[in-house]
Amino acid sequence: MNDQEWLRTALAQMHTGQWFGWKKDWTGSHRESYENIIVHDSSITKPTEAEVNAKIQEIKDAEADAENKKASGKQKLKDLGLDDAEIKALIG
Repeated sequence: MNDQEWLRTALAQMHTGQWFGWKKDWTGSHRESYENIIVHDSSITKPTEAEVNAKIQEIKDAEADAENKKASGKQKLKDLGLDDAEIKALIG
């Protein structure tokens, strides 16, 4: 994912519903950047940039952990004697 996709994913996981959007008259190199976030829901305050970055890192860490577990599981199946075709048939 690129930086804008990570940002959208993090924001979407921070609150439910369509609580955020992007400025029409945006600044910076990308419209979808922290500085251009607008909040549509008055009951929600804009998260700090540090909070957003922490959420992005949390998502990246979870994704890396899932990939590591998948690789570990495949290796354990190989260690039990399954070949690549059998492993693919089981888990894709």
